[in-house]
Amino acid sequence: MLDHHYRIARSESISRTRDALFFQLDSAGWNSDHGLISIAVNLPYGTTVLHRSIVASSRATSDYAEDILRVAIDSVSEGGSTHRCAGIVADRFKSKALRSIEAQNQWMVNVPCQRRGFHCLIQDFASGLPLFHSAASNCSRIAAFFNSHSVGRALLHKYQLQELNHSHLLHYPSSFDPARNFLNVFPMLEDVMGCSHFLQLAIIDEEYKLLCLEDPAARELADMIRDMRFWNELEAVRSLVKLVETMTNEMEAERPLLGQCLQLWDELRNRVKDWRTKFVLEGTVDEIVERRFKKNYHPAWSAAFILDPLYLSKDASGKYLPPFKFLTPEQEKDVDRLITRLVSREEAHIVLMELMKWRTEGLDPLYAQAVQVKQPDPTTGKMRLANPQSSRLVWETCLGELPSLGRVAVRLIFLHATACRVHCSPLMLACARRSRAAAQRVEKMVFVAAHSRFKRRIFVDEDEKDVEILAEDDEASASVEASSM
Repeated sequence: MLDHHYRIARSESISRTRDALFFQLDSAGWNSDHGLISIAVNLPYGTTVLHRSIVASSRATSDYAEDILRVAIDSVSEGGSTHRCAGIVADRFKSKALRSIEAQNQWMVNVPCQRRGFHCLIQDFASGLPLFHSAASNCSRIAAFFNSHSVGRALLHKYQLQELNHSHLLHYPSSFDPARNFLNVFPMLEDVMGCSHFLQLAIIDEEYKLLCLEDPAARELADMIRDMRFWNELEAVRSLVKLVETMTNEMEAERPLLGQCLQLWDELRNRVKDWRTKFVLEGTVDEIVERRFKKNYHPAWSAAFILDPLYLSKDASGKYLPPFKFLTPEQEKDVDRLITRLVSREEAHIVLMELMKWRTEGLDPLYAQAVQVKQPDPTTGKMRLANPQSSRLVWETCLGELPSLGRVAVRLIFLHATACRVHCSPLMLACARRSRAAAQRVEKMVFVAAHSRFKRRIFVDEDEKDVEILAEDDEASASVEASSM
């Protein structure tokens, strides 16, 4: 049963990649010590297919990742020209493996996953903002006291039971090191925030007041719990983390393209500015955001933004022109440098002349408006492009007078900015590590389940139901075969 499904899914994936003029390699899972590494292929007409998955037994090195990615490029190219690979997006190894492959293949654009880049901001904040350390330290003291002190614990549970009909200890992480792993600590902050009402009731209880007479720690914690500054700081930390998490979740669901990256970071800056205004905090957070932006930035962001007709803006004369006015002078230079790198040396001066024509003449208003038409999504109600492939089609059919620039544009504007994660349950991964044969079966299950989801354009794994259902079917099939022998 499994082998049959796998052969069909594999055959469909190979057929789709074979038909594509070019592709982007998409790899995720490299940050896990004992997880699942996935290698998918993004195709220019909006389809994604899984190439393979690998059960990792340890944290991968950059050299290992580079070897795996090179083999994948050759495999997808089927021994033909690796020029078909327009680039790679991966959630790790930006500075070594991705850069090394890009340096040796000047036609490739290799970028780090933006979802991962935003996610790293949370740890940046924890390391760079005293507010995060203070909130984590104070919550740690509260959780430790009310979990371990008999009177404090009894009072907390008393008021939880009165309103919730159940009680629980405050969450406390197995290891407390917010400067290195803040997300391990964050559930504790959320739990303290969620129990604020019960904590405030506990400290005004007569029994707690008696405890304060003899226990200085109890008095200090009571003062802290009464202090609105503590709760404001805690809410500031919680809301900033949630702000970033919301954007990363949106990215995972929406799968933005490279041309959207600059706008995504601008949106983040605006949201952070609103956050800072709300909580009346200094501007250190802006510096942290800018440092992370510079670490993640790739010149292809600017080039894709300029070349995608989706972002053309109407000027006073009615022309639809590329949005150079939104770039910094250095980003404008990045556009020139990247575009000339992606063509032959003989074409470099030609493509720059075509870029100048694109800059001054833009696109016919009729075509520009057609590209930018949006309609509500029937599922979410959000406004989405009526034809996501129209940007590529415009370059292929309406801009024949810019052939060199057009070849660059169609390879750039379809590139994804986030790596597509493929998940597998811890139980399945544990089974996979029993033997190489078990690992191969799990990898096949993951492939078939991911293939099914990708066909339905479902890219967020809220759970691993597809894999587990397939595993159950496979076990049932195996038991039937065994009983018939």
